[in-house]
Amino acid sequence: MLWETLKLATLSVRRNALRSVLTLLGIVIGVAAVIAMVTIGNGATEKIKADLSKLGSNMLVARPGRETFGPGGANTESRSFNERDVTALREALRNVRGVAPSATRQVRAVAGADSVDATVTGTDASYFIVQDWVIADGRPLSEGDIRSASPVCVIGQTIRRTLFAGESPGGARLRLNDVSCEVIGTVESKGQSAFGTDQDNVVFMPLRAFQRRIAGNTRINNIFISAATPGDVASVQAAAEDLLRERRRVLPGESDDFTVRDLSQIASTMSSTTAVMTGLLSAVAGVSLLVGGIGIMNIMLVSVTERTREIGIRLAIGALGQQVLTQFLVEAVVLAAFGGLIGILLGLGLAYAATFAMSIPFTTSLPVIALAFLFSGLIGVVFGYFPARRAARLDPIEALRHE
Repeated sequence: MLWETLKLATLSVRRNALRSVLTLLGIVIGVAAVIAMVTIGNGATEKIKADLSKLGSNMLVARPGRETFGPGGANTESRSFNERDVTALREALRNVRGVAPSATRQVRAVAGADSVDATVTGTDASYFIVQDWVIADGRPLSEGDIRSASPVCVIGQTIRRTLFAGESPGGARLRLNDVSCEVIGTVESKGQSAFGTDQDNVVFMPLRAFQRRIAGNTRINNIFISAATPGDVASVQAAAEDLLRERRRVLPGESDDFTVRDLSQIASTMSSTTAVMTGLLSAVAGVSLLVGGIGIMNIMLVSVTERTREIGIRLAIGALGQQVLTQFLVEAVVLAAFGGLIGILLGLGLAYAATFAMSIPFTTSLPVIALAFLFSGLIGVVFGYFPARRAARLDPIEALRHE
């Protein structure tokens, strides 16, 4: 019985193909928009997490001042960190992979006739461990380079590609503003950061060489701390904050003149923001589903009016009102289900194109796809019930007289 009802419903949809397609548009647009928004939002969240993970494992970042975390230098209005702070953290902290200082400056990097604007980072050997930098060729900075303030440097892939045509630059000379240094190694590519900056457009130098030759001061902008495991992050953060309060003479009840940020918390915050925006956009797109449901109700009412005589004949020869109601209800569900299927395919196609253009992962959510399809079917049931009920309650005699 149900199979015959499905056949009749499909035949009715095919008989009025153009009208059925126009009726489906609301459902198609609504489902496609929801699927596309959720998929793009999931991809953006995964991109944020992947970009932040490139900054290092279980990472904490200590900065002078109270500025919002993001690209840019430290707050110069607060007292900067120094090498004694770094040494104290290394000696006091437990369950850490490493503690690395960092000071940065924008310079003009020149090699031969080519030049490029680059970020120079003064640091030490621990930086490559803490930030998970992998040496592509050559070697990293050594303890001997740090102690002697040797004029050597390690470069990123953007510098290598721009100034050395992608060739191995080992032993070549690189000029940073007016300072010359020897290239001793190249790190593997990390791509763009979560803040949109090119992480490969960087030059690493021994901290003391950077301070003496480029910065002209002993300021340290950041101290990067990598906990041994994710479970150690909270205890390491608390210990680092206590030690820095003591060293910077922050009295009880006073606000800290520094910040120690957990990058995983920043990732969670950014992901939550993305999820909220995705939810809002999906809710707006979901309004199209209601519009599509109204369209289905309208077309089913028209169909009942057009087929009044047919309904009267079926009722006159013994069909039950329940059977007529089921027939029209199935037709509404078939319309909505077709719209849902087309909307899912269209939404996935649009999401794939958008994620490819935005260079973010194409991350589908099977529960969301299933929910969108079930919701489209539910729309068919809800908005198709009233026209189906009206058809089932027709008086056979009056229906047969209908012209």
